[in-house]
Amino acid sequence: MKKKIIRSAACSGILIMLAACNSKEKENAVAVIDKEKVKKEIQSRENEFAAIYNKGKVIDIDYYADDSKSFYQNTAPLVGREAIIEFLKSASASNSNRISFNTNEVFVSVDGEQVLEVGSFKLVDSSNAIIDNGNYMSLFVKRNGKYVCVRDMSTSDYNSEKK
Repeated sequence: MKKKIIRSAACSGILIMLAACNSKEKENAVAVIDKEKVKKEIQSRENEFAAIYNKGKVIDIDYYADDSKSFYQNTAPLVGREAIIEFLKSASASNSNRISFNTNEVFVSVDGEQVLEVGSFKLVDSSNAIIDNGNYMSLFVKRNGKYVCVRDMSTSDYNSEKK
């Protein structure tokens, strides 16, 4: 009788341990992130940004988070969405230049909540002559189901000898 009780207790203990390990496995299992889907989503955000910028409707850009920080070339860091929008307004108001962006790579966090984008940009005038081109990095965070940019910086490849 004692042996049956001990055997039953041992089996119960093993089953409990297996169940506990199985639930830990499920907790540690991470959803598989479709990197190409994320890359397309980020490229879509870039296309939307470019379209609004090119129309001169900079105020409508919802690309940046309220707490974002942007590091543009030859200027102090721009802190907050409002400061970035004001900078973009002054840059776009006096010209008919058009910008385009290309998402080259994305590095997605395991939970899919953050994305680091590495891309390139091109700025052309009304005759499609290149005024500037270069590269950028943007850090996105998912908020309310949508990626928003919280940090970005760019560098120009433009050579003054091309002028």
